[in-house]
Amino acid sequence: MSNKQELNIFEKVQSIVAEQLGVDVQKVTLEAKFSEDLGADSLDTVELVMAIEDKFGIEIPDEDAENISTLQEAVDFISKATASN
Repeated sequence: MSNKQELNIFEKVQSIVAEQLGVDVQKVTLEAKFSEDLGADSLDTVELVMAIEDKFGIEIPDEDAENISTLQEAVDFISKATASN
């Protein structure tokens, strides 16, 4: 994590992912892949995107959502999206 904002985003997304997927928060690491490591299916992924959009007040276009497969990628996207607001 490079700064407090990213750490804050990480913690919020980590909590969302753990809750949505029903996994232990300790398993939700920056490198963990939503589908391969955490067992998310396509519906879970859509629900994750919607929960993240709601939590951060952003919109994640489908093209971008398809490229977010790890927590790090989600944190990076949210950091950029919230920095421009």
